[in-house]
Amino acid sequence: MPRFLTTCRVPALLAVLFLLPAACGEGGTRSETSPAPQRTVAGGWETLKPAPSERTEVAAAAAGDRIYIMGGFAPPGRTVSAVEVYNTKTDTYSRGPDLPIGVNHAMGASFDDVVYIIGGYRGEADLTYPTDRAFALRGTGWEELPPMPEVRAAAGAAVIGGRIYVAGGVGPNGLADSTLVFDVAGGTWSKAAGVPTPREHLGVATDGRRLYVVGGRPPNTDVAEVFDPQTGHWERLPDMPTPRGGLAAAGTANGLIVAAGGEAEDTFREVEAYYVARGSWVRLDGLPTPRHGLGVVAVGNTVYVLAGGPKPGFAFSGANEALDLS
Repeated sequence: MPRFLTTCRVPALLAVLFLLPAACGEGGTRSETSPAPQRTVAGGWETLKPAPSERTEVAAAAAGDRIYIMGGFAPPGRTVSAVEVYNTKTDTYSRGPDLPIGVNHAMGASFDDVVYIIGGYRGEADLTYPTDRAFALRGTGWEELPPMPEVRAAAGAAVIGGRIYVAGGVGPNGLADSTLVFDVAGGTWSKAAGVPTPREHLGVATDGRRLYVVGGRPPNTDVAEVFDPQTGHWERLPDMPTPRGGLAAAGTANGLIVAAGGEAEDTFREVEAYYVARGSWVRLDGLPTPRHGLGVVAVGNTVYVLAGGPKPGFAFSGANEALDLS
């Protein structure tokens, strides 16, 4: 597969990006209003206030200006139900309602200011209990949704047109061979064509129209593919510059699919973006804190990278770093 890779400084490139409408709205969880601490900037990345707890293999989703960090592993390897809410305006955290069950390697998404957590593994350090359960945070409490058609963990999720697409990951018989689709209005699940290159620990994101799947394992791959809900078909994209699994991805309002972090013999600091309008990849400034099992969320044109393991295996961080791609 041919590669189309541009290496450049971020501000010069992004000055000409085609702008798409940004999502907006407010989350339903109260946040603190204490003054934000002094922030530091390195290589374009801003180091923000770390999360109250150190975790890895978390799920993350944004509702308005708030980012929800959900579940995951906490030291020394226990699965937790904790939810911490980061307010991007004030650089502060508040505690959200605990998940009904503790999960790691779950998938997070949001739609119309409602946050969803889907699937994941139950249990402690062994990953032997994938679940088919899913929940929505409405107001101050979690509401259980109909179960998925099958168990799913270590996948990714994104919302297009009022439907949550859960792509890749581990199903009941190993690597998943279908994409699970939740119709928010109808409250029903269905199946769509699976990722052509089955994998888990991958990055999944959207530009609002199509579903992008990047990286993953086994083995660590650079494969990038895109799904069009209108046609139900997948298409191969130019390969991601750096093969890796254990990463996460998010789509910015101005048309970038940003893939960050990952894990092999060491953790990856690489951050690369697929420029949808040009059909090519660009290299962005690397993470100040390389991590895997992290949450990657876009609020408008700013990408936030939260939690994750700074070393391969069981390592834990509360790091919170942001890159403004306006």
